[in-house]
Formats: sequence, C-alpha cells, structure tokens
Amino acid sequence: MFRRLITGAAAALLLASLTAVVPLPAPPTASAGVLAQVLTWTADNDITRYKSAPTTATAGETTIVWENSEATGNTTGMPHTLTFDTSTPGYNHDVDLDVLANPFDVQNGRHEAVVALTPGKYRYFCAIPGHGTMSGEFTVTSGGGGEDTTAPTVAAAVSGPQDANGDHLGSATVTVTASDSGSGVASVEHGIDGGEFQPYTGPFQVTALGEHTVRYRATDAAGNASEVGSVSFTVVEAPGDTTPPTVTAAVSGTQDASGAYVGRATVTITATDTGSGVKTVEHQLDGGPWTSYTAPFDVTTTGSHMIHHRATDNAGNVSAEGMTHFSVVAAQPADTTPPTVTAAVSGTQDATGAYVGRATVTITATDTGSGVKTVEHQLDGGPWTSYTAPFDVTTTGSHAIHHRATDNAGNVSAEGTTRFSVVAAQPADTTPPTTSATVSGSRNPNGDYLDSATVTITATDTGSGVTLVEHALDGGAWTTHSAALVVGAAGPHTVRYRATDDAGNTAAEKSVSFAVVDAGEDACPDSDTRDTVIIGTDDTGIANAHTGNGCTISDLLNQHGEYPDHGAFVRHVELVTDDLVASEVLTRREQGVVVRAASRSDIGK
Repeated sequence: MFRRLITGAAAALLLASLTAVVPLPAPPTASAGVLAQVLTWTADNDITRYKSAPTTATAGETTIVWENSEATGNTTGMPHTLTFDTSTPGYNHDVDLDVLANPFDVQNGRHEAVVALTPGKYRYFCAIPGHGTMSGEFTVTSGGGGEDTTAPTVAAAVSGPQDANGDHLGSATVTVTASDSGSGVASVEHGIDGGEFQPYTGPFQVTALGEHTVRYRATDAAGNASEVGSVSFTVVEAPGDTTPPTVTAAVSGTQDASGAYVGRATVTITATDTGSGVKTVEHQLDGGPWTSYTAPFDVTTTGSHMIHHRATDNAGNVSAEGMTHFSVVAAQPADTTPPTVTAAVSGTQDATGAYVGRATVTITATDTGSGVKTVEHQLDGGPWTSYTAPFDVTTTGSHAIHHRATDNAGNVSAEGTTRFSVVAAQPADTTPPTTSATVSGSRNPNGDYLDSATVTITATDTGSGVTLVEHALDGGAWTTHSAALVVGAAGPHTVRYRATDDAGNTAAEKSVSFAVVDAGEDACPDSDTRDTVIIGTDDTGIANAHTGNGCTISDLLNQHGEYPDHGAFVRHVELVTDDLVASEVLTRREQGVVVRAASRSDIGK
C-alpha cells in the first residue's frame, strides 16, 4: 500500500536521507542469559509522535524492541526510524542506534537489538524528513539488583502561590522525587486524600478547595519498597490568576531535502497569558543554562540541537517545560542541476506489446541538490498536470506521455516522452476445452489388450488455454493426467476424463472402455501359422511373424471376425498394425502393404 502512496520523487528523497540506516542486529541466543529489561517503542500512521515509548529505564544490558507494523496500527506502510541522538549536548551518546522499520520490510516492521544503557538521559527521534515532532527522551537510573536490600529514598514538595497563612491559592502542585543508589528506582506511586495508590508520572495539581493529604512511596528494581510518606496542605480560593502561561517555539530558515536547516536556524518563542500577563520567558539550548528570552535568535552550529522553553506570569504561575529539536547543516553551493525524471508503463500486454484494457503510468523524479519540488505530466498533447501518484490510461489507441520536474532551486528538467498503445480487453472465455482419448497396446483377436493398455488423453483450448487435465480409473478418484496412463490389471476397465481451462471452464466428462487380459497364456490356441500374411486370397508377401503370447500377425488381424461393414474391418486392421509398428513387429512400409490388402478384400461386405 505504501508504494501506492509515495511518488517516485518522494521515495528517492527518503532513500537519500536514510543512507546511514542499517537493520538492527539479531538478539542474543538463550545461552547469553536472561536480559535485565526490555524497552519497547511503537509507531503507527501518525508522523507527529511515537505511539508508545518508555520514559525510564535501569542501567545495564537492555533489549530494544522497535515495532512499526500493522499490529501497532500502521495500515498505510508509513516508514519511521528509531534513532538515538549521538551529538546533542546534555544527553548520553554511547548507544548508536538508527533503524528504519515499516510493515513491508523483511521483519514485518518488528526489530530487536541488545544495547548497554548507562545512567543519564537519552534522546531519540525519527530521522525521516517531515517527522520532526517524533522525538522524546528517557532517563536511566543506576543498575544493581542482586544484593540491593536498601529501599529508595522518596520525598514530596508542594509548590504554588500561597496566602499569608501558607494556604495555596487556587491550586497546589505536588512534586514527588525518588532516588536509589542500588538497583535504581523502578516505580513511584501516590495517593490523594485516602484514595488508592496510582503511578506517579510527573508533578500534578490539586485544585479542590480544602485540606488535603498526599501519600507517596517508591520501589526499586530489587523489589525494596520505601516507607509511605505524606505531605499535607490546604487549597483556598484564589483571588486572582492561577493559570500558567502558554508557551510555544517555532524554528524557521531554509531547509534541505532532509528537513535540516541550511547555514542557520532562527528560533522564535511565543508566550501568552490571559490572566496576570507574562512576566518572563526562558530558554535552554542543548542542555546549557536557562537564559532569558527577549527576541528571536539564530543557531548556526552544525549538528542536532534541542531547545527547552518555559514562561512565568505575574502571578507566579510557571508553564510546563516545552521541547523543540532540529538540525543545522553547512550551507551548500547553489544548486544548478535540474532533477532527473523517468516514466515507466506497466500492465497486461498482448503479443504485440500493446496494453490490454489499461496501462498504468508511474513517473519518478530525483534531485540530489535542493530536492524535487514539483513533477508534471502531459497526456497526448493535453495540458500540463501535477503528478502525485501512478495513473491509468484506458482509452484505446496510441498515446504519448510527456513529463518534467522542477527542483527547489527552480531548475527544470529536460522534457521526457514515453509512448505506448492500449487495446480493448477481449471478451471473457466461456468455452470449455475439447478433449479426446486413445487406447494403445498389443491386442488379441478379440480386441483385448495383452498385459497392459496405455491411455493417452488430449485436451485443447483456443481461449484462455488448458490449465488442468484429469482422469479417473474404474470409479476411482480424479487424478491429474500429466503423462499417459498405463493400466496393467487384467479385466474390464473404464477411464473417465475431463479438462479445465484457465478461465475455469470444465469440459463435459467423457470415458473410454477396454479390457486387459493376461498375456502369460496362449492367447491364440488355433493360430494361423501360414508363412505370410494372407487376407482373403491376397498374399501380401509379408512374413506372418509371431507377436508373442501365441499369436501371429494373421491371428491379430482376425479376418474371420464379425464386422458391421467393410470399413470397420479396415479400421480394425489399421489399429492392429499401428500397435505392431509401435512394437517394431512391422515396419511402416509393411503396414501399408497389409492395410491396402485389407482394403482390396471383401471382408465385411
């Protein structure tokens, strides 16, 4: 499905931006021991965020699971990468992980790798152009486990505007902190006013007026649980502003095909507050100190960058901390090379190369400089039209597709032309195959086959062509007829046969019957032992050879048998001599002599 959604130009840009992406190595075998932990990232069709991602981990050997598959909600084949930041200051750079996944890759979008995490903070992101907001970070605490018997240390603090009595105005923000020098903190929980404990994921506000008690506790990776702590406070009605400012950051500048800013990136931070008004705006670049923001600023250092930002209003309310990341690359020389553009035609073709019913046109454009901006096509001298996806041409006759592309520097490719023809589709095949069967082998005067009979079935179809020929012996199951059927069992036999063509039409069932006798006995006890074959009074001069099982050629011709007419006798002689030629008792010339003698006779008249 993804291949139908992305144009050739977009696919080329994607490949150009992911040349460093490699498959994840296979996880270790069972002999490597049990891994300490598994961290899982998932993605779906969204290009603005990961569907799920961890926020904390414990130092040590870790299995990374990266899944971007139909099972995680990716129904369009959208590719994403899981890339660990190895250059932005303020983060750990000791894990080099950069993997592309989509539901159609060889691992169906699910990849694993084993890495070693160290205490600190890691940043991850999607490196595909246009997926810039897919990023995040997680914190790794010290490992341990084994002999850790000491519970974590946990504390809570309450913040927010207060009145003269120490009561919190409008709301109180509770922040719980936990640390563990052994195996590391595994979980932190809190409960409000006697309620059940629930996972603590970050500072939370209590806005209900009145007295409150927040309980808290923490558990480390070794299973040690801290004592339950508590903090009490009172929330009273706020006389004024209790809502923190809203703050956003935007990055602008010239971008290359991968989305990186060329030469410089300009950061603009905007904060608004409808209550007491914004007092201060601050930003932090690449983990450096918090700095007062007064006007847009440029970042010119090449590499990946992370901007954190926050704002405080005149009532003391502090916004949640925001985060924006981007990359800066060195400015390149001006692009003066136009894109490369090609067109391909696909579909079902007839013997002349014309496309039957429809032809699908796919145009692909690439540009290694500023990147492809637009792709256009023109059908049979019509207007130039924007190309966004493969399209079908169904009108019968000859066609010409003209195509061109323009890059972001304004360079236009040379115009290309592709020619093809479309012919009408033929009516559906509704006629079944034609079938026939022949039986061959040595026979006695009664027409029975000696020892065995060979059944050959022939099928022809002038429409879609024969796809299957079948036979069934003596009421048995239908079997594919791929070679002549040899029947060696003594007794009467019936072979049914049929054929089916590529359009699914099956011929009416036919059958052929015959008998096989044991050739071990004398099949011709009253044998005609004259030296030559004599038919009526006509001596052919052909040696009356023994054919085996006590029968001579004259015995098999059975000129004294009963025939409905002279033609039936002649046809009998033709069949018998065909078998004798096949068994090399007669030559083809000798057969002709015998058949002509039978034709001259009065037998059957």
